[in-house]
Amino acid sequence: MSNRPLTDQETEELRKLAELPDSEIDTSDIAEISEEQWRLARKGHLYRPLKQPVTIRLDADVVAWFKEHSGGRGYQTGINNALRAYIAASGKRR
Repeated sequence: MSNRPLTDQETEELRKLAELPDSEIDTSDIAEISEEQWRLARKGHLYRPLKQPVTIRLDADVVAWFKEHSGGRGYQTGINNALRAYIAASGKRR
């Protein structure tokens, strides 16, 4: 995706499209999604939460464990996933 700003022409085209009622939008060239495709769908796959850099002091053995078990994704991602799983398991969110 490009981060460039929309041109006036693109903005006007989007405004006109937004005003169209659903009944006037032609989707006949879009294939229906099969049950198999829905079965394989992953919710939130493209969602990328905003990351915030922090400084945190962890025990050396904890860091070493995550580095050894990172599975090629990076140990910080593993720590983040563990913290996210803890939050989900505790049932407490903001």
